[in-house]
Amino acid sequence: MRPDTPADHTTEAERLLRTAAQYPEDHEPLILQAAAHLELAGDRARASTLYDDLLAAPEATVDNPHLIKALKAANLWEYGHEAEARAIIDGIRTAGPLNAAPWQVAAETLEAHDELESAHDFFSTALTLLLAPGEEVPYATQSLLTGRHRVRRLMGLEHDVWDELAGELHTAPVPLDELHDPKRLWSLGSSDPVELKAEIARLRAELGTYRTALSRPFPVAVLHWPEQELRELLTAYPELTEEYVDRTTHLARLEASLRDLHATGTPNLGIVTGTVPSYEAFAASESASPSDPGLLPQYATTLAARGRAIPWPPSRTAACWCGSGEAYGGCHGV
Repeated sequence: MRPDTPADHTTEAERLLRTAAQYPEDHEPLILQAAAHLELAGDRARASTLYDDLLAAPEATVDNPHLIKALKAANLWEYGHEAEARAIIDGIRTAGPLNAAPWQVAAETLEAHDELESAHDFFSTALTLLLAPGEEVPYATQSLLTGRHRVRRLMGLEHDVWDELAGELHTAPVPLDELHDPKRLWSLGSSDPVELKAEIARLRAELGTYRTALSRPFPVAVLHWPEQELRELLTAYPELTEEYVDRTTHLARLEASLRDLHATGTPNLGIVTGTVPSYEAFAASESASPSDPGLLPQYATTLAARGRAIPWPPSRTAACWCGSGEAYGGCHGV
């Protein structure tokens, strides 16, 4: 059962913090989840403390510092620390992170506090930075297009190219223009059965979109073994040689699997990186043998659920996921 009351959220936060202490390699996503539950419980000061603790850790141990800062800013603004929140948001813009999540959190924070022009600017800046002309829109970036479309509708602006693209990517039965219609608020107070039925249909469409997002909280991920780790894995468990053959074959199969999944319409794809100690610990927790190939997909899913997945595909100019140091477009993105 999902937490419902403030006490339930506090209990869940405590459980997540205990789990984070047990699994330090996954402490960041677990602590972020705990902080979110504390916010829902109304304990925003303690949530801020958790964000501060993460940010105080050595930089090498923090995977998403800009996301943590954005979440901290959103939380601070909610309980009266607007000036500090604005300063953090300005810092995120200056830093220009190359992943969508911190931009989205910061932009939606501005939007929630009726800073529509600033929110629009944040969404637009993020898309200019993250979306290369002519490239397919990554799954994580689609929400930036949707958020920008919503803000522009509230501002009464005419559609532009990105608004059209947001509409094309929208899959719900109710068009995005209708979902983001500023006049919807009037229909909530209407006594006209036709208007009320239309609003119910729109709410159901939004609920369906949210449910789809919740049903896929982490990417459909494939498992990548760095060269040294793959060598150790096949030396310790030669039974897995048929699964991977060698490094070159492993990388080629991984990219091919992702492209096949993409061709079938599977969204939110990602890559998780395995290590032999982590895999052996997972096998022990499942009371299974690491030499069992059937354990590998479960291990990949578990890593993705812990927030360890890197979205695929990267942009053509970004570093390739394989670790070659080359741009993806000149490596496996060819």
